[in-house]
Amino acid sequence: MRTAGALPPLECWEWLVDAALREDIGSGDATSLALLSPSELGQATVVARHALVVAGLPIAQLVFERCFVRAELCVEDGEQVEAGAVLARVSGAATAILTAERTALNFLQRLCGVATHTAQFAHAVEGTRARICDTRKTTPGWRVLEKYAVRCGGGVNHRMGLYDGVLIKDNHIASVGSIKCAVSRARENAPFGLRVQVEVESLDAAREAVEAGADSLLADNQTPEALAEIVRWIAGRVPVEATGGVTLPTVRAYAETGVDRISIGSLTHSAPAADLSLEWDLPSTN
Repeated sequence: MRTAGALPPLECWEWLVDAALREDIGSGDATSLALLSPSELGQATVVARHALVVAGLPIAQLVFERCFVRAELCVEDGEQVEAGAVLARVSGAATAILTAERTALNFLQRLCGVATHTAQFAHAVEGTRARICDTRKTTPGWRVLEKYAVRCGGGVNHRMGLYDGVLIKDNHIASVGSIKCAVSRARENAPFGLRVQVEVESLDAAREAVEAGADSLLADNQTPEALAEIVRWIAGRVPVEATGGVTLPTVRAYAETGVDRISIGSLTHSAPAADLSLEWDLPSTN
Protein backbone atom coordinates (compact mmCIF):
# COMPACT_ATOMS: atom_id res chain seq x y z
CA MET A 1 0.00 0.00 0.00
CA ARG A 2 1.25 3.48 -0.85
CA THR A 3 1.61 6.02 1.92
CA ALA A 4 -0.76 8.86 1.11
CA GLY A 5 0.27 10.98 4.04
CA ALA A 6 -2.19 12.92 6.12
CA LEU A 7 -5.60 13.72 4.73
CA PRO A 8 -5.89 17.49 4.27
CA PRO A 9 -7.52 19.21 7.27
CA LEU A 10 -11.31 19.04 7.26
CA GLU A 11 -11.67 22.80 6.96
CA CYS A 12 -9.89 22.67 3.59
CA TRP A 13 -12.52 20.52 1.89
CA GLU A 14 -15.62 20.21 4.10
CA TRP A 15 -17.12 23.21 2.34
CA LEU A 16 -16.75 21.44 -1.00
CA VAL A 17 -18.80 18.47 0.23
CA ASP A 18 -21.52 20.79 1.49
CA ALA A 19 -21.57 22.78 -1.75
CA ALA A 20 -21.76 19.60 -3.84
CA LEU A 21 -24.71 18.30 -1.84
CA ARG A 22 -26.56 21.61 -2.07
CA GLU A 23 -25.97 21.68 -5.81
CA ASP A 24 -27.40 18.20 -6.32
CA ILE A 25 -30.23 18.06 -3.77
CA GLY A 26 -31.67 21.52 -4.17
CA SER A 27 -35.17 21.48 -2.71
CA GLY A 28 -35.12 17.69 -2.27
CA ASP A 29 -34.55 14.33 -3.98
CA ALA A 30 -37.84 14.21 -5.88
CA THR A 31 -37.44 10.64 -7.12
CA SER A 32 -36.47 8.98 -3.84
CA LEU A 33 -39.07 10.91 -1.84
CA ALA A 34 -41.79 9.94 -4.34
CA LEU A 35 -40.93 6.24 -4.29
CA LEU A 36 -39.86 5.45 -0.74
CA SER A 37 -41.08 6.02 2.77
CA PRO A 38 -38.65 8.00 4.98
CA SER A 39 -38.82 5.14 7.48
CA GLU A 40 -37.70 2.48 5.01
CA LEU A 41 -34.15 1.27 5.64
CA GLY A 42 -31.55 0.09 3.17
CA GLN A 43 -27.92 -0.90 2.80
CA ALA A 44 -25.52 -0.95 -0.12
CA THR A 45 -21.86 -1.41 -1.06
CA VAL A 46 -19.51 0.85 -3.00
CA VAL A 47 -17.75 -1.36 -5.55
CA ALA A 48 -14.75 -0.83 -7.84
CA ARG A 49 -15.59 -1.92 -11.38
CA HIS A 50 -11.94 -2.13 -12.42
CA ALA A 51 -8.52 -2.27 -10.78
CA LEU A 52 -7.65 1.08 -9.23
CA VAL A 53 -5.79 2.92 -6.50
CA VAL A 54 -8.13 4.14 -3.78
CA ALA A 55 -8.34 7.83 -2.87
CA GLY A 56 -11.07 9.92 -1.32
CA LEU A 57 -12.90 7.42 0.87
CA PRO A 58 -13.03 9.77 3.89
CA ILE A 59 -14.52 12.45 1.65
CA ALA A 60 -17.21 10.05 0.41
CA GLN A 61 -17.80 8.99 4.01
CA LEU A 62 -18.52 12.60 4.97
CA VAL A 63 -20.99 12.91 2.10
CA PHE A 64 -22.97 9.97 3.46
CA GLU A 65 -22.72 11.22 7.03
CA ARG A 66 -24.07 14.63 5.97
CA CYS A 67 -27.15 12.71 4.82
CA PHE A 68 -27.30 10.73 8.09
CA VAL A 69 -26.08 7.53 6.46
CA ARG A 70 -23.55 5.29 8.20
CA ALA A 71 -20.52 4.50 6.02
CA GLU A 72 -18.07 1.76 6.98
CA LEU A 73 -14.81 1.94 5.02
CA CYS A 74 -13.49 -1.46 3.95
CA VAL A 75 -10.10 -0.39 2.53
CA GLU A 76 -7.75 2.55 3.01
CA ASP A 77 -6.71 5.35 0.73
CA GLY A 78 -3.53 4.40 -1.12
CA GLU A 79 -4.48 0.73 -1.52
CA GLN A 80 -4.43 -0.96 -4.91
CA VAL A 81 -7.63 -3.00 -5.35
CA GLU A 82 -8.89 -5.29 -8.07
CA ALA A 83 -12.18 -5.20 -9.99
CA GLY A 84 -15.09 -6.13 -7.76
CA ALA A 85 -13.46 -4.94 -4.54
CA VAL A 86 -15.83 -3.50 -1.94
CA LEU A 87 -14.61 -0.08 -0.85
CA ALA A 88 -17.33 0.77 1.64
CA ARG A 89 -20.63 -0.42 3.08
CA VAL A 90 -23.41 2.05 3.80
CA SER A 91 -26.63 1.73 5.77
CA GLY A 92 -29.47 3.97 6.87
CA ALA A 93 -32.67 5.40 5.49
CA ALA A 94 -33.08 4.22 1.91
CA THR A 95 -33.99 7.71 0.70
CA ALA A 96 -30.86 9.16 2.32
CA ILE A 97 -28.55 6.55 0.76
CA LEU A 98 -29.94 7.25 -2.69
CA THR A 99 -29.72 11.00 -2.14
CA ALA A 100 -26.03 10.81 -1.20
CA GLU A 101 -25.07 8.22 -3.82
CA ARG A 102 -24.09 10.37 -6.80
CA THR A 103 -22.23 13.05 -4.87
CA ALA A 104 -20.20 10.43 -2.97
CA LEU A 105 -19.36 8.58 -6.19
CA ASN A 106 -18.43 11.83 -7.93
CA PHE A 107 -15.76 12.53 -5.34
CA LEU A 108 -14.52 8.95 -5.45
CA GLN A 109 -14.40 8.59 -9.24
CA ARG A 110 -12.38 11.78 -9.56
CA LEU A 111 -9.91 11.15 -6.76
CA CYS A 112 -9.44 7.42 -7.46
CA GLY A 113 -8.89 8.37 -11.09
CA VAL A 114 -6.11 10.81 -10.18
CA ALA A 115 -4.49 8.28 -7.85
CA THR A 116 -4.66 5.48 -10.41
CA HIS A 117 -3.26 7.68 -13.19
CA THR A 118 -0.42 8.79 -10.94
CA ALA A 119 0.36 5.21 -9.95
CA GLN A 120 0.81 4.27 -13.61
CA PHE A 121 3.48 6.95 -14.00
CA ALA A 122 5.13 6.06 -10.69
CA HIS A 123 5.31 2.41 -11.71
CA ALA A 124 6.83 3.34 -15.08
CA VAL A 125 9.84 5.05 -13.44
CA GLU A 126 10.53 2.44 -10.74
CA GLY A 127 14.24 1.73 -10.41
CA THR A 128 15.27 5.28 -11.33
CA ARG A 129 15.84 8.23 -9.01
CA ALA A 130 12.98 10.21 -10.54
CA ARG A 131 9.87 10.99 -8.55
CA ILE A 132 6.57 11.84 -10.23
CA CYS A 133 5.08 15.15 -9.14
CA ASP A 134 2.04 17.23 -9.93
CA THR A 135 1.51 20.83 -11.05
CA ARG A 136 -0.93 23.67 -10.36
CA LYS A 137 -3.13 22.48 -13.25
CA THR A 138 -5.91 21.46 -10.90
CA THR A 139 -9.68 21.79 -10.80
CA PRO A 140 -10.52 25.11 -9.09
CA GLY A 141 -11.48 24.42 -5.48
CA TRP A 142 -10.33 20.81 -5.61
CA ARG A 143 -6.57 21.40 -5.35
CA VAL A 144 -5.94 20.02 -1.86
CA LEU A 145 -7.96 16.90 -2.67
CA GLU A 146 -6.41 16.29 -6.09
CA LYS A 147 -2.91 16.75 -4.71
CA TYR A 148 -3.81 14.36 -1.88
CA ALA A 149 -4.90 11.83 -4.53
CA VAL A 150 -1.53 12.24 -6.26
CA ARG A 151 0.15 11.24 -3.00
CA CYS A 152 -2.19 8.25 -2.74
CA GLY A 153 -0.92 7.16 -6.14
CA GLY A 154 2.74 7.36 -5.16
CA GLY A 155 3.49 10.84 -6.48
CA VAL A 156 4.76 13.92 -4.69
CA ASN A 157 3.41 17.44 -4.62
CA HIS A 158 4.98 20.45 -6.25
CA ARG A 159 4.17 23.76 -4.55
CA MET A 160 0.56 24.00 -3.42
CA GLY A 161 0.10 27.48 -4.84
CA LEU A 162 1.80 30.73 -5.71
CA TYR A 163 2.51 31.41 -2.05
CA ASP A 164 4.78 28.55 -0.99
CA GLY A 165 7.53 28.54 -3.58
CA VAL A 166 9.33 30.78 -6.05
CA LEU A 167 9.20 29.45 -9.61
CA ILE A 168 10.71 31.85 -12.14
CA LYS A 169 9.19 31.03 -15.52
CA ASP A 170 9.77 32.33 -19.03
CA ASN A 171 7.35 35.23 -18.72
CA HIS A 172 8.94 36.33 -15.44
CA ILE A 173 12.35 36.29 -17.12
CA ALA A 174 11.03 38.22 -20.12
CA SER A 175 9.48 40.83 -17.84
CA VAL A 176 12.71 41.58 -15.92
CA GLY A 177 15.23 41.01 -18.71
CA SER A 178 17.39 38.04 -17.69
CA ILE A 179 17.64 34.96 -15.51
CA LYS A 180 20.38 36.57 -13.46
CA CYS A 181 18.24 39.62 -12.73
CA ALA A 182 15.20 37.49 -11.88
CA VAL A 183 17.09 35.30 -9.42
CA SER A 184 18.71 38.33 -7.81
CA ARG A 185 15.35 40.04 -7.28
CA ALA A 186 13.81 36.84 -5.92
CA ARG A 187 16.64 36.48 -3.41
CA GLU A 188 16.19 40.08 -2.34
CA ASN A 189 12.40 40.29 -2.14
CA ALA A 190 10.85 36.84 -1.67
CA PRO A 191 9.79 35.65 1.80
CA PHE A 192 12.65 34.14 3.76
CA GLY A 193 13.04 30.40 3.37
CA LEU A 194 11.34 29.97 0.00
CA ARG A 195 13.48 28.05 -2.46
CA VAL A 196 14.05 29.57 -5.87
CA GLN A 197 13.42 27.36 -8.88
CA VAL A 198 14.10 28.57 -12.42
CA GLU A 199 12.51 27.29 -15.61
CA VAL A 200 15.12 26.73 -18.31
CA GLU A 201 14.86 25.71 -21.94
CA SER A 202 18.51 25.08 -22.83
CA LEU A 203 21.88 24.13 -21.38
CA ASP A 204 23.02 27.75 -21.60
CA ALA A 205 19.98 28.85 -19.57
CA ALA A 206 20.69 26.12 -17.03
CA ARG A 207 24.26 27.41 -16.64
CA GLU A 208 23.03 30.96 -16.17
CA ALA A 209 20.47 29.89 -13.56
CA VAL A 210 22.94 27.86 -11.51
CA GLU A 211 25.58 30.57 -11.66
CA ALA A 212 22.94 33.09 -10.53
CA GLY A 213 22.21 31.00 -7.44
CA ALA A 214 19.05 29.04 -8.30
CA ASP A 215 18.16 26.30 -5.82
CA SER A 216 16.73 24.00 -8.50
CA LEU A 217 15.93 23.87 -12.19
CA LEU A 218 12.73 23.12 -14.10
CA ALA A 219 13.79 21.92 -17.55
CA ASP A 220 10.85 22.60 -19.83
CA ASN A 221 10.08 20.91 -23.16
CA GLN A 222 13.48 19.23 -23.51
CA THR A 223 14.15 16.01 -25.35
CA PRO A 224 15.59 13.22 -23.21
CA GLU A 225 18.92 13.73 -24.98
CA ALA A 226 19.02 17.46 -24.19
CA LEU A 227 17.86 16.79 -20.66
CA ALA A 228 20.63 14.24 -20.12
CA GLU A 229 23.18 16.86 -21.19
CA ILE A 230 21.82 19.33 -18.63
CA VAL A 231 21.87 16.68 -15.89
CA ARG A 232 25.51 15.79 -16.72
CA TRP A 233 26.58 19.42 -16.52
CA ILE A 234 24.69 20.01 -13.26
CA ALA A 235 26.43 16.98 -11.73
CA GLY A 236 24.21 16.98 -8.67
CA ARG A 237 24.78 20.60 -7.64
CA VAL A 238 21.05 21.36 -7.68
CA PRO A 239 17.97 19.19 -8.26
CA VAL A 240 16.67 19.01 -11.82
CA GLU A 241 12.99 18.58 -12.63
CA ALA A 242 11.72 17.74 -16.12
CA THR A 243 8.38 18.97 -17.41
CA GLY A 244 6.46 19.56 -20.62
CA GLY A 245 4.86 16.97 -22.87
CA VAL A 246 5.84 13.92 -20.83
CA THR A 247 3.47 11.00 -21.43
CA LEU A 248 3.17 7.50 -20.05
CA PRO A 249 4.98 5.95 -23.05
CA THR A 250 7.86 8.46 -22.78
CA VAL A 251 8.23 9.00 -19.04
CA ARG A 252 10.75 6.18 -18.60
CA ALA A 253 13.13 7.76 -21.11
CA TYR A 254 12.98 11.04 -19.18
CA ALA A 255 13.55 9.27 -15.87
CA GLU A 256 16.62 7.49 -17.20
CA THR A 257 18.34 10.82 -17.86
CA GLY A 258 18.97 11.08 -14.11
CA VAL A 259 16.51 13.86 -13.27
CA ASP A 260 15.25 14.11 -9.71
CA ARG A 261 11.61 14.80 -10.50
CA ILE A 262 9.23 14.77 -13.44
CA SER A 263 6.19 17.04 -13.18
CA ILE A 264 3.15 16.02 -15.19
CA GLY A 265 0.07 18.21 -15.58
CA SER A 266 -2.11 15.35 -16.78
CA LEU A 267 -2.04 13.77 -13.33
CA THR A 268 -4.76 16.23 -12.38
CA HIS A 269 -6.06 17.86 -15.55
CA SER A 270 -6.59 14.72 -17.64
CA ALA A 271 -6.87 11.73 -15.32
CA PRO A 272 -9.66 9.38 -16.47
CA ALA A 273 -12.43 8.98 -13.92
CA ALA A 274 -12.47 5.68 -12.08
CA ASP A 275 -15.49 3.44 -12.62
CA LEU A 276 -17.33 2.75 -9.36
CA SER A 277 -20.88 1.89 -8.45
CA LEU A 278 -23.23 1.71 -5.50
CA GLU A 279 -24.77 -1.76 -5.41
CA TRP A 280 -28.01 -2.12 -3.45
CA ASP A 281 -28.21 -5.09 -1.09
CA LEU A 282 -31.42 -6.88 -1.96
CA PRO A 283 -33.35 -8.63 0.81
CA SER A 284 -33.01 -12.39 1.01
CA THR A 285 -35.84 -14.38 -0.60
CA ASN A 286 -35.36 -17.35 1.79
